[in-house]
Amino acid sequence: MKKLLVVLGMIACMAGLVACGEEKAYDGPVTEEQAIEIGTTIVENMDMIVSTGLIEQYADQPVLYNGFLGWQSALEDIGTFEGMNGGTVESKEDEIVININVLGSAHDATVEIILDDELTSYIGITTNIHYSTGEIMMKAFMNTVIGMGTVFVVLILISLIISSFTLISKIEERQKKKAESSAPAPAADPVVEQIAAKEELSDDTELVAVIAAAIAAYEGAASTDGFVVRSIRKSNKTKWQNA
Repeated sequence: MKKLLVVLGMIACMAGLVACGEEKAYDGPVTEEQAIEIGTTIVENMDMIVSTGLIEQYADQPVLYNGFLGWQSALEDIGTFEGMNGGTVESKEDEIVININVLGSAHDATVEIILDDELTSYIGITTNIHYSTGEIMMKAFMNTVIGMGTVFVVLILISLIISSFTLISKIEERQKKKAESSAPAPAADPVVEQIAAKEELSDDTELVAVIAAAIAAYEGAASTDGFVVRSIRKSNKTKWQNA
């Protein structure tokens, strides 16, 4: 009994998967062949409008206008439009999707035309290029290189900005040093100068004694007690020479 239930369960799962994978059958107002002919006519008219430069006349119809612009852009990869090779049609809820296979000198493509379930109004027109596996891989590689290159450029810019901070700080330090070196020296305190003079005088006791003795001899004094040498200053030699 258990084995039977397991088998029935597996069958039910398989039936569900099959049902999910099936597409809804076409049930439009015309036959499938007629729907494909409608799609083929739309592609032919679209190519004629693009090749004759009449796209701007459909600017007030966004679906057609965008579809024509997409076809014009796709022709750069398709190359020369060489015709069509059938297509498929399917129903999706309230829409009918017509896929027309397009042949080109460089690449083939599929034009997907989405109409309402009555085939009276456009919902969307998209052109999908068929690229080879090598081309897809090359595009992916180029996108990766561009992305990585952008990241490296940004990182280099960030590192340059960070390094400029240290340069700015060094420039500021140099300016501070220049400002400090150009600042005027503080004025000398006269009291400090007098103290220094006294200290110098006390260090030159022998010289003071000689000068006092010379003055006493010049004045005819018996001793140097009445003379006090308070400071000793250098004199300009040129004045003595001129004298």
